[in-house]
Amino acid sequence: MTTATTTATAVARINGVALHAPGQTLPPDELRQRACTELLRQAAQAAGLLAAGDIAAEDGVISEAASGAIEAQLENNLAVPEPSTEDCGRHYAAHQGRYRTGERVRVRHILFAVTPGVDVVALRKQAEPVFLDVRCHDGQAADRFADAARQWSNCPSGADGGDLGWLSAEDCAPEFARELFGRIEVGVLPRLVHSRFGLHVVEVLQREAGVAQSLESVHGAVANSLRQQAFVTALKQYLSLLAGQAVVEGVELDAVDTPLVQ
Repeated sequence: MTTATTTATAVARINGVALHAPGQTLPPDELRQRACTELLRQAAQAAGLLAAGDIAAEDGVISEAASGAIEAQLENNLAVPEPSTEDCGRHYAAHQGRYRTGERVRVRHILFAVTPGVDVVALRKQAEPVFLDVRCHDGQAADRFADAARQWSNCPSGADGGDLGWLSAEDCAPEFARELFGRIEVGVLPRLVHSRFGLHVVEVLQREAGVAQSLESVHGAVANSLRQQAFVTALKQYLSLLAGQAVVEGVELDAVDTPLVQ
């Protein structure tokens, strides 16, 4: 039997190894991350890269030796091709907005913060009606967004109607920046934005496009982006293989889309 969250009566395990303390409840993303890390730790042990006496901790923190062994295991088992010139050209042509300098957006948001022990499913159920309400009233005279930010946001900006002012990509967490920059949308974004801080309802008020850069000047960044994409794809495939060979209890790993592989 597998579940997306832990309960007081069930401890999630990988091949019998507990991923948390009895009675502890973890957010689904953290539980999946621990499960993926444990799959890799056990694979490193099986490959002789990590001593059999290395024990998984209930707090999810692995040893320094385990961390090094996992890196070696991934290096030995993931095939990450080097992007070709043609690959870089196609990627650049499709994503030129990502490679502008000086791009800025004026943004406001409503943050539903993820804190230790929070029920992420319940948090999403709280966030979605607010998102749908401001999305449906986007552009109307009544400023539903500001009112909702003052009522619901866990960010200090809520007192100002959620206003974050003008932001550049460097001002944001990477996962937040990916949803904001290199795009053309203005208005409430059509989906909740996930970040390390929680769930965000986001409205882009204005955009400044910045200056386009030539492929030659950003070739290194383009190549790195393609390498990262290839690494993530290979890691997901490898984790799926390991999960298929393991006894997995109390955690859903059908889609291993976790912070470990983002």
